[in-house]
Amino acid sequence: MSGTTPADVVCLGESMVTFLPSRPGRLADVPSFDRGIGGAESNVACALAAAGHRAAWVSRVGADGFGDHLVEAVAAYGVDTSFVRRDPSRPTGIYFRTATDRATDVHEVAYYRAGSAASAMSPSTVPYDGLPAGRILHLSGITAALSPDCLALLHELTAPRAGRPLISFDVNYRPGLWRGESAGVLLELARRADVVFVGEDEAEAAWGVVGAAAIREALPGPGVVVVKRGADGVTVFSSDTGQPEFQPLRRLRSGVRGGAPVREGAGWGEAPRSGPDTVTHVPALRVDVIAPVGAGDAFAAGFLSGTLRGLSARERARHGHLMAAATLTVPGDLTAPPAREHADRLTALDDDAWGRLRLGPGWTGDDTEVRTP
Repeated sequence: MSGTTPADVVCLGESMVTFLPSRPGRLADVPSFDRGIGGAESNVACALAAAGHRAAWVSRVGADGFGDHLVEAVAAYGVDTSFVRRDPSRPTGIYFRTATDRATDVHEVAYYRAGSAASAMSPSTVPYDGLPAGRILHLSGITAALSPDCLALLHELTAPRAGRPLISFDVNYRPGLWRGESAGVLLELARRADVVFVGEDEAEAAWGVVGAAAIREALPGPGVVVVKRGADGVTVFSSDTGQPEFQPLRRLRSGVRGGAPVREGAGWGEAPRSGPDTVTHVPALRVDVIAPVGAGDAFAAGFLSGTLRGLSARERARHGHLMAAATLTVPGDLTAPPAREHADRLTALDDDAWGRLRLGPGWTGDDTEVRTP
């Protein structure tokens, strides 16, 4: 895929080199680390590319070896990295983490990302007119927290405008990244999107909003709101049928399509909410978890994959669960998703069979690894 070939999904945000411990324990006690990559938006791009979609990643990295590694590693998944820019004066971000579950007090993460090349993204360094063409533009709240310039960029990208792509926004609330007001910022950005991913826990922490229905009330505008409820699965609120109506592919810089002005309105993608919601609850899968990192990004990738394919809300959410299960059963942030035919067979199971699935390490490679006790 080249920079001039339209993408299915354009993902914009920071990625970092991550150092994974060679054994469990405190960071102070771990003798060595294995190098990997991690970043919410690049994770989504890699998962989508591995699933057979055209994906592009837009970011800035340092003119250093870590930047070289990031670009090469993301490109190895089949992602278009031609819109990643190198910053000669700022470094690529890195971080270290322990091997234990990040939900416990013993989990440690040490970030070295302050002043990173990605934190210098802004409307001038990443101009709207310079973005690659795409059916979906995927963003997250992490970018908004990196710097005032990054926040200004997200305001620019989510602004209502003619010909705007479908905006996918993962709230991704990270309290440790915010130095000031976050609640209002994230709420405003989410309300400007077409598809929103948000966890019940982060909605309560960031906005004081409790429960899926209340979250939808706080986000009345997006055509689709996906509320992640942990072990209880997800609840998808979708206006009308919840099916996207993609306009023909075009470069974001163009103000015309086929010689005619584009229509004014909510943008390019889901229609504005105009009637009662369809509410779809999809239970989570039972998974033998190796590490929880990257599961939310994988879920978003699976859901967006189903969106691109025109699947129902139930099918989109099930594909999200399956991609998340693939990531949960490996140590790092990324892994190869199940083959599409394999995932489609599991997605088509009836509710009873879906509820009996149990997925463990290696399940993506062969149907025989899927247990239904």
